[in-house]
Amino acid sequence: MYFSNILLGLLFSFISLSAFANEPAAAPTSEVKETAAPAEAKSEKFDPGKLILHHIADEHEWHFFTVGHFHATLPLPCIVYTQSAGLQVFSSSNFKNEHHEEVPYNGFVLEHGKIHAENGEKVYDISITKNVASLLISAVLLLTIFIGIGKKYQDNPHKAPSGLQSMFEPIIIFVRDEIAKNNIGEKHYRRFMPYLLTIFFFIWFNNMLGLIPGGANVTGNIAVTLVLAIIAFIVTNVNGRSTYWTHIFAMPGVPKWMLIILTPVEIVGVFMKPFSLMVRLFANITAGHIILLSLVSLIFIFENAALGLAVVPFSLFMNVIELIVAFIQAFIFTMLVSNYIGSAVEEHHH
Repeated sequence: MYFSNILLGLLFSFISLSAFANEPAAAPTSEVKETAAPAEAKSEKFDPGKLILHHIADEHEWHFFTVGHFHATLPLPCIVYTQSAGLQVFSSSNFKNEHHEEVPYNGFVLEHGKIHAENGEKVYDISITKNVASLLISAVLLLTIFIGIGKKYQDNPHKAPSGLQSMFEPIIIFVRDEIAKNNIGEKHYRRFMPYLLTIFFFIWFNNMLGLIPGGANVTGNIAVTLVLAIIAFIVTNVNGRSTYWTHIFAMPGVPKWMLIILTPVEIVGVFMKPFSLMVRLFANITAGHIILLSLVSLIFIFENAALGLAVVPFSLFMNVIELIVAFIQAFIFTMLVSNYIGSAVEEHHH
C-alpha cells in the first residue's frame, strides 16, 4: 500500500510537470484575441473539492483511475422502480457515452450520483452501488476468514494456531479480555461476544479496504454508521434489565422533584449514545480521506513537480496514521458499545 502511494505521488508529480511544460508559448499580440477563446474553452481549472467529494461519495460505478481519456471503471447494476415503468435492471454504463459524458437512458438520468426520472416521477433506487459492492466484498472476506478459523478450532481444539488463525487469535482474545469482560462482566459477556467480534472486524476490515487506492469509503458513509448505531441501540435496550430502566426513569436516592429535570436528560442520553457512535465513526474516517486527498491535490493546485516530492512523505505518514486510526476506530466503537451493554445488563448491587 505504501509503495503504491509513493508511485501515485511520483506519477502525479510527472503529470503536473508535463502539463506545466506543455503550456503553449506566448502568442504574438495580433493572435491573442483570436486564440484566447478556444484556449479558455479547452483549459479546465483543477477543482480539489470536486475530486474529494467524488472519492468519498457513493456512486453507481466503481472508478479506479483515469489516464488521459481512458477511465478504468467497473459498471455496477442499476435496479430502479417507478410506478409507470415498473422494475428495471440495467448497467450503469448506459449513463455514459463514448466520451465518458453523462447521458439519459430509458427515461432516467444520473445527476450527482442520483438516478432521476426525466418525467419527474419518483424513483425507488435499490441499485448495487460502490459502497454496497464493497460491503458485499467485506462480508465475503469476513465469512471466508472466520468460518475457516472456526473449522480449525473445531477440528484441532488443542493444536497450536497456524496461518490466519495465529494472526487473528490474539485480536479475538484482546476483544474478549480487554473489551467484553471488562465492560460487560464475567457473567454476561459470552452471549455478546459474537456481536462484538462482528462489529469490530466489520469496521476494521472496511476501514482497511477504504485505504486501498480506488477503495470505497464505506465507514465514511453516514448511512452505514447509522445502521451500526441503530443495531447497537436495539441490542443495548432490548437487553436492559430493571436496574437499567430504573436509573433512567426513577433514579434511586434522588428527590422526586429532581426527577422532573433528570429523567428527560436521561431519556435524551439513551438516544444520544448511538448518535455519538454514528457521528464519531463517520467523521473520523471521512476526515482522514479528505486530508489525504487534500495533500495530493496540492500538486495539481500549484502545478509544481518539486512539491510532489514533498507531498509524498506527508502522504506516506498520513497513510501510517490512517492504518492506526482504522484499528483505533474499530476498537473505540466496540468499546463504547460494550460499555453501553454492560450498563444495561448490570445487576442490582446490595
